[in-house]
Amino acid sequence: MPNRIDSKFLDLRARGQAGFIAYITAGDPSPASTPPIAIALEEAGVDILELGIPFSDPLADGATIQAAAGRAISAGTTVAGVLDAVREIRKSSEIPIVLFTYLNPIYVYGYEKFLSDAVAAGADGLLILDLPPDEAACNIELARRSGGLLSIQLIAPTTPPERMEMIAKSAEGFIYYVSREGVTGEQCLLSQSISPQVAEIRKHTALPVAVGFGISTPDQAREVARQSDAVVVGSAIVRRIGELGCSPGLAAEIAAFVRPLAAATK
Repeated sequence: MPNRIDSKFLDLRARGQAGFIAYITAGDPSPASTPPIAIALEEAGVDILELGIPFSDPLADGATIQAAAGRAISAGTTVAGVLDAVREIRKSSEIPIVLFTYLNPIYVYGYEKFLSDAVAAGADGLLILDLPPDEAACNIELARRSGGLLSIQLIAPTTPPERMEMIAKSAEGFIYYVSREGVTGEQCLLSQSISPQVAEIRKHTALPVAVGFGISTPDQAREVARQSDAVVVGSAIVRRIGELGCSPGLAAEIAAFVRPLAAATK
């Protein structure tokens, strides 16, 4: 059966539309809140869900997502609990799910066991922020034995063309282009290098290119959608979740916040 991520991008391309990818930290504000938020995001127009596995030392993330990871861990969220959330989401949704994580949590869980359990739970892709593809290739225990979990790769503004080519060869599903240097977080202005960098990446791969880091408004999402195949918004959504906390209307409020962002990409 085709991977949900590949199928989604094929559908978007047939419609002539860019995709909208939403990131949330699993377990924030509580483990039980993640499935209803995910379902609400799909209903709000989200095409692909990035589900962050909370980690105590999220070095690529800014203060907003660091705080969300802390809240999730304090609420008792574990790797196994995140996979349970995926299973719960799958009871009523076929939204493509990318697990977004650092290496340590899944290394402790057991890399091969994690890959197997994640696929069984219903995840579709895996993005490991601190595992360069050349390092993965040097360790047999990190070799992909995923049975269908796509390996999403990152490309940064500082990545030279020859390394882009190497990264693209190991990528599946889509390329995540980090649109600016530094950590995650909302920004007032978009980088001026998005369009030329996306064009350079497309020289090395036919995979869709999703652009993230710093996008937080419908106008920004609309502009990035013109230059790429998908737009990723994370910190703005996570900040709103943090503001609402365990409000009874949390899922509906997040859907209302995300709906204009998703619509702007279409």
